[in-house]
Amino acid sequence: MNESRIQRVVGIDAGGTRTRARLADAATGRTLGEGTGGPGNALSVPAAALVRHLTEALRGALGPGAGPPAAVVAGFAGGGPGGGREKALAAVEAALAGLGAGRAVRVDVRGDAEVAFAAGPGTPADGLVLIAGTGAVGARVRGRRMVSAADGDGWLLGDAGSGFWLGREALRAVLRALDGRGPATALTEPVAALCGGLSKEHVVRFAYADRPVRLAELSPLVVGVAAGGDTVAEELLDRAAAELTSTVGALEPRPGEPLVVTGGLLGPGGPLLSRLTDRVRPLGLTPAPVPDGLPGAVALARLLA
Repeated sequence: MNESRIQRVVGIDAGGTRTRARLADAATGRTLGEGTGGPGNALSVPAAALVRHLTEALRGALGPGAGPPAAVVAGFAGGGPGGGREKALAAVEAALAGLGAGRAVRVDVRGDAEVAFAAGPGTPADGLVLIAGTGAVGARVRGRRMVSAADGDGWLLGDAGSGFWLGREALRAVLRALDGRGPATALTEPVAALCGGLSKEHVVRFAYADRPVRLAELSPLVVGVAAGGDTVAEELLDRAAAELTSTVGALEPRPGEPLVVTGGLLGPGGPLLSRLTDRVRPLGLTPAPVPDGLPGAVALARLLA
């Protein structure tokens, strides 16, 4: 087929860690190009940096000399209703214009929960979605639009069960072990290595030295120590799964409805997936894990085109 005659669409998944863009055939969904950029949280990333990260991702996806896509759908962490939607939309339009592709027929910005849900089997229109990566949020989707949400309140006030939550709780567990308020844990040694020493002072200094959300980087450490049989780390994973189950419960789930899950902790093979599956089974739910929201953004862009 003559590539110049293919109607193209772009899906964007802009998360707390990275931004991904995919160029696809509007008719078949076939991938034509992909690109990656830096973090894309619409609330926490400064506007200029957000445009830069989107430009990086779109440049890789569109390739040299590509004409304007027929439609663009971008899902942003922090880009839902009441969030940074206007900032996100302005950033997408600026990035497209900077690449000479600013005349897309249609551009739509969604929250990350909406594109993640659309990535579920059969591109569902109604049901529940739960994301647990750097942050955590649950949402009810109706007509492919989010109509209610639970948590997603950020590292300071919420995101219970997220990667940040696990990292913070790991440091708390180590502090409690060091001063005798809690049980000994195998988390102590790897945390000490990260913090530059085995003392409360080292741990506290590490925790406050940089952006708080970076504590999410400690979550794989918790998973690894739990796999070695450490009771404290295993309990942290159990607590995280319980928090995420509570988030689902707050959405008033109905037995048998779709529950799409994603994020580093809940995607295919995610360390909390089996724990969550066991806990939501009594609610009549079966999680459908997806790697990320990028296929959902592409699916919504195809519908928009």
